[in-house]
Amino acid sequence: MANIVIISGSPNASSRLNGITQYVEQQLTEKNLSVDLITVVSLPAEDLIHARFGSPAIIEANKLVENADAVIIASPVYKASFTGVLKTFLDLLPQKGLDGKIIAPLFIGGTIAHLLSIDYSLKPVLASMGAKLYVSGVYAVDSQINRTQEPNEAPVFELNEELTLRLSETVNELVQELSLRSK
Repeated sequence: MANIVIISGSPNASSRLNGITQYVEQQLTEKNLSVDLITVVSLPAEDLIHARFGSPAIIEANKLVENADAVIIASPVYKASFTGVLKTFLDLLPQKGLDGKIIAPLFIGGTIAHLLSIDYSLKPVLASMGAKLYVSGVYAVDSQINRTQEPNEAPVFELNEELTLRLSETVNELVQELSLRSK
């Protein structure tokens, strides 16, 4: 069975990005695929900031990436790029840690103005880490996800139809690439 890891670079627990990652994780799980989630902000901040490669939490997270056949990299867009917390984790992966992995980028921003942030900010970093095979990425805007939250409850996300269609296409493309590899 193929292993997939989702790396979420959101620094905010109620980010609409979580609606995207939850939807994708559910779709992959329904296809009987193994999915692990790395929420970078939940890794020890001191380990990330001080680049502690030997930290048990960092070693464990890196092992998930190493064992993955596909890596989904999800981030909100801040200042026309992915988040700094995501970059701190990517810096702790081995130099060629994405070599041979299928990559699926998932970004969300306030407006369509940063649509190219996947191509211009993320992909050069990933290429330096050996990433070569990408499935179609998805850039969403905040207005495509409705977030509601009751006091003391986890947020609930409702994705619009157009976004769920694009995410499903990316999931299907990823699954197809994984099945081609297993032949």
